[in-house]
Amino acid sequence: MINEKKVAIICDWIKDLGGAELVLEHIIELFPKADIFTSVFWQEWNPLFAWKKITTSFIQKIPFLNKSHKLALSLRPLAFESFDLSEYDIVISSSSAESKGIITKPKCIHICYCHTPTRYFWSHYHEYITMMEFGILNPLWKWLMPKIVHTLRQWDFIASKRVDFFVANSENTKERIKKYYKEDSQVIYPWIDTDNFFFSEIKKEYYFYIARCIPYKKMDLLVETFNKNKKKLILATNTDNKLYRKLRKKSLLNITWIFNPTKEEIKKLYAEARAFIFPPEEDFWLVPLEAMASGTPVIAYGKWWARETVIQWKTWIFFDNQTPTSINKSLEEFEEMSFDYKIIQEYAKKFDKKVFQEKFISFVKEKSS
Repeated sequence: MINEKKVAIICDWIKDLGGAELVLEHIIELFPKADIFTSVFWQEWNPLFAWKKITTSFIQKIPFLNKSHKLALSLRPLAFESFDLSEYDIVISSSSAESKGIITKPKCIHICYCHTPTRYFWSHYHEYITMMEFGILNPLWKWLMPKIVHTLRQWDFIASKRVDFFVANSENTKERIKKYYKEDSQVIYPWIDTDNFFFSEIKKEYYFYIARCIPYKKMDLLVETFNKNKKKLILATNTDNKLYRKLRKKSLLNITWIFNPTKEEIKKLYAEARAFIFPPEEDFWLVPLEAMASGTPVIAYGKWWARETVIQWKTWIFFDNQTPTSINKSLEEFEEMSFDYKIIQEYAKKFDKKVFQEKFISFVKEKSS
């Protein structure tokens, strides 16, 4: 029986609040007695982790790097390999980076819930290198980084072979796992608690987007677009960094920024938005599904894998390119349309909590029996 087995949950880091952190919450809820291992932990305020046994790596004790964990790139493989997991029967890694590289005993089952093969090694490597800001050491780092990443990419491929079974968060991620890791996987979509959102058929004039303020989330694209069209936009984030401060300064008066909103504020913003606008190229679309659970239509970047979770013209509309021109064209189309907000809310129930729980528990039971 699975309840009699000792379970560990491994994740890359516990710092920000995003889609990966929500999935981690989902897995912890299924295995409340599991111990947790991660590179760095900075969510002491989160009741989810109260009374949990949390083991951090040696990076947690290194000043500066413990708060800027992404700069510890070359240390994270060693950090995860250093964890002693010999007492566990089942290990579940929630990974988009190095946590899948843990080492387990032969009889231990390692299941990886993969959000994506490590972006900065594989699918988005060149984009990350271009976006990185190295300051005064820029020439040195731009010469050195490709050499470091080349070695780490080899480690990442080897680390993927330590996983016994992969679960992918989408068909898109499943294809990437096959391409980069040469491994099969089963798709189990992340869940949202569809009963935990406000619903309103009265929509206000603003468009809404919430995300970490990092380059690939494309908040800069929305600032540029709405500076041009002068429509009302609300941007919410919990990331205070150089990009956030730069974009706030660039934003015209029609753009409102909300820093670190509460869950209740977010739910209200979802429910009353004219539409949720979603510009990045993502591996799965968890946050837009939350908007749909609020009965709010979504305008999104229309990569083909986005279409596995939505119905165009009934729940979403798409724009073809990540440009202001393309987004504004879709906004004009959207404003000529009407939507049944109840249908949108009902469609989101396909991704309800119960669906994920049943599928994931069934998968773990099957593979660990």
